[in-house]
Amino acid sequence: MEGEFEFPGDVPPSFDRVGDVIKKSEGQGFNPALIVLLLVGGLLLTFLIGNYVLYTYAQKTIPPRKKKPVSKKKMKRERLKQGISAPGE
Repeated sequence: MEGEFEFPGDVPPSFDRVGDVIKKSEGQGFNPALIVLLLVGGLLLTFLIGNYVLYTYAQKTIPPRKKKPVSKKKMKRERLKQGISAPGE
């Protein structure tokens, strides 16, 4: 019975195949999906950082917007709401 379970080279055939798979997978390089993921992630990160830099630069250099002048009619209406009579009335 002991002779039935012995394999040539003392390595069962199932484990011998596993060793071949490990040896073949080592030299393949990067996974293509990983390269695409890194490329898209890098572009997105660059876009977001660029937008932040441009936003901060614009805040420092562009003067604030001028407010529209209030019309005389609206000023008169506001004074009447506050209880101040308009001059000449």
